[in-house]
Amino acid sequence: PSRHDAATAILQAFYDDFLVRAVEPELIGEIGRADFAIALDGPGTLWIGKVSLMPDDAVDGWRPDVVAAVKASKPGCIRFGGSSLIFYDWETGIGPREKRPAMINTTWGGVVENNHFGTHEFMDFCDQIGAAPYICGNVGSGSVQEMMEWAEYMTSNADSPMANLRRANGREQPWKIPYFAVGNESWGCGGNMTAEFYADNFRRYNTFIKNYPGNKIYRVASGGQEIDHWTDVLMKQASRQMDGFSLHYYTLPTGNWDHKGAATKFTEAEWHSTLRRALEMDDQIRKSVAIMDKYDPGKKIGLIVDEWGTWYDTEKGANPGFLYQQSTLRDALVAGVTLNIFNQHCDRVKMANIAQLINVLQSVILTDKDKMIVTPTYWVFEMYTVHHDATLLPIELKCADYQLGENKIPSVNASASRDKDGKIHVTLCNLNPSQPVEMACELQGAKPRTITGRVLTAPTMQANNTFDAPNNVKPAEFKDCKLIANGFTVTLPSKSVVALELE
Repeated sequence: PSRHDAATAILQAFYDDFLVRAVEPELIGEIGRADFAIALDGPGTLWIGKVSLMPDDAVDGWRPDVVAAVKASKPGCIRFGGSSLIFYDWETGIGPREKRPAMINTTWGGVVENNHFGTHEFMDFCDQIGAAPYICGNVGSGSVQEMMEWAEYMTSNADSPMANLRRANGREQPWKIPYFAVGNESWGCGGNMTAEFYADNFRRYNTFIKNYPGNKIYRVASGGQEIDHWTDVLMKQASRQMDGFSLHYYTLPTGNWDHKGAATKFTEAEWHSTLRRALEMDDQIRKSVAIMDKYDPGKKIGLIVDEWGTWYDTEKGANPGFLYQQSTLRDALVAGVTLNIFNQHCDRVKMANIAQLINVLQSVILTDKDKMIVTPTYWVFEMYTVHHDATLLPIELKCADYQLGENKIPSVNASASRDKDGKIHVTLCNLNPSQPVEMACELQGAKPRTITGRVLTAPTMQANNTFDAPNNVKPAEFKDCKLIANGFTVTLPSKSVVALELE
């Protein structure tokens, strides 16, 4: 009890990592990377367990402030996978937590994980926030049998060994697992495989991931670093066995993995280069889609961008293996641009997961013990929920360039949709940090009666939310727009994300 009282377990949820850590060195541990992280070395508490000091108002073992914030952003799914699950044995993460064997995470931080966050805890978190679970299986170091039994454990209702083991661990009914990735980054940390070798392994492992009664799994193959060759080989050899094909793309200001750039102390040149590289997501998707279309012209296979976001040098004083960084208005623009691109490619992009949720890389939430703040990136996700379950509206955008030195990018990025109630939503990003943009927008086939809006901006490019000033960057009502005979006009503030609703 004294150890538990002294240890503040830090669970940081984010779309690429699940990690668990306690403050006392002998208790430090994490559990495998997933599409949301539970802890790294930043202070904060999400999950409530025996190594945690928990808030009095905890609900079913979870911090209510974090659960409420994540739930409000309406994530469609949470991914449990990534670079730590390439050596993850799921059976070490079930049963009584105090009896779970520890394991060393050689990928991120080199710490010993206590495995206190496993399958049951992940599924409970998904239930709390209303998101579908997305499981990433271990092809890197795990066996076919391990993956086969994990699927049975989670989704079978039979009187079978794995289903009965789940029941013995407190879960009578099987879970619904709609998405399952067969490996992660198999071209690199997930096994250093060739495309041909992974294609054979995908087909082999995939064969034993069974659809038990009441659960149909959407199977995702691992994309490659070299898009052209890897994608061509996988589509040629394994497209009949896959439902989705993953793509990972991170935005670095410098493009140099050894010196990526700072999260908050940056110049306009770094602002420009970051947004220029964020816009390259469109090229990454187009290259992938062109190859996929050769083998799947009916677009039955989805492109799954299940890791994306900004990646900067780790904050000073933090363990570089834990990837903690602040999030500024620059990250909000990256998020807005990227989500617009995904929206424009919704015929192929069927799922996309920002690689972090809490305290890691481009997080949407930061925590420090009992404190919690949402980042500028969070507000973009919240503003863009208007596109959920809507129908893409095609747009044609003509605008001046935002040029800095010899480099130039479009000054505005946008996407639009119509929801089930007939409302039109337009999201626009002004990438220029110093100049507003006046736009005249023509609408064809619609004559709205009202227009309203919200805007996310701040006085400086480097503006961010802190625990002392949590509302430096947050949305406000936007009024600089009006209807005209054939559409509307709008003046976008510099460095802003604007969401308009026309009804």
